[in-house]
Amino acid sequence: MRGRTKTLVLGAALVATAAALAGSCSPVLSDSAPEPAKIAFVPKIGGIPYFDAMNAGGMLASERLGAKWFLRAPASVDPAAQTAILRQLIAERVDVIAVAPNDPAELAPTIAEARAKGIHVLTTDTDAADSQREVFVNQTTAEGIGSALVDSLMKKTGGTGEYAIVSCGRTAANLNSWIEAEKTYAAQRYPQAKLVETVYADEDTTTATKLAKDILNRHPKLTGMIGQCTTATPGIARAVRDQQKIGQVYTVGTGTPQTMKPYLVDGSCSMTVLWNVESLGYLTAWTAEQLATGTPLRPKNNVSPELPAVRYNAASRTVLLGDPLLITQNNVDQFKY
Repeated sequence: MRGRTKTLVLGAALVATAAALAGSCSPVLSDSAPEPAKIAFVPKIGGIPYFDAMNAGGMLASERLGAKWFLRAPASVDPAAQTAILRQLIAERVDVIAVAPNDPAELAPTIAEARAKGIHVLTTDTDAADSQREVFVNQTTAEGIGSALVDSLMKKTGGTGEYAIVSCGRTAANLNSWIEAEKTYAAQRYPQAKLVETVYADEDTTTATKLAKDILNRHPKLTGMIGQCTTATPGIARAVRDQQKIGQVYTVGTGTPQTMKPYLVDGSCSMTVLWNVESLGYLTAWTAEQLATGTPLRPKNNVSPELPAVRYNAASRTVLLGDPLLITQNNVDQFKY
């Protein structure tokens, strides 16, 4: 754990000087620099651009802060894989675990185990609100992302018609909260639009494409689809392109910029709504460092020159990155991930 080391300094010259001046040759204790905080990042799954970008941001923050950040990514979205990783990290006695839970309820007991061992735990990207996590690093509000996705789709469909949602994990708390926000917002703002189906592709783009094609076949009057996660969004755009429905069926979603660029350019995706993913990783590492050092979070926090006013809600124990970004073919090249 951080800050537990002491070093005995027994230099011969120092001892001789101390003996001459004070008649004593007792060893002198000196504080060494504290060990860097060990921060483990556990995403939902490894090998996808979204979490790669988060990891890059976390590494940059840790370099600046003098912490040790490392990645432990599961090979699948099976909640048991995350549980196994957390138990290994508990055995290694890391200082902080930053996890994006696949199944918040299933992971809650393991989070409790970590806290009982004195390990700090925060959630990021996805919350486990009913667990013993200390802080949630949230990318944006559910209402913010939900309204942005619905508005961007309805702008293309004229606020009417049938649409569907292709999400990832059934138990992903963040995605489910966005879906509920979208349903509520669409019902109030666009009463002539009809949500006909919601399906789940886990974190697999190929599965998302297949499910989207099935939806297109089942609903010939479909006018739009929302990709609820960064693997579903390219999948639904690919389905529209493959089925030659560009200009007839519009898609929007949460997709990483460079993954979505070909679809934005050819029109199979109209807009991707996201946030600066590297900044989310940076904020995650910064928050973990605050936990490791016992530094209280303030209502407004100067995290970095790029994040000068990050807000913290003490009631919900949530750090909020900010408003979503709207990414189109016109600004997609501003983002390198």
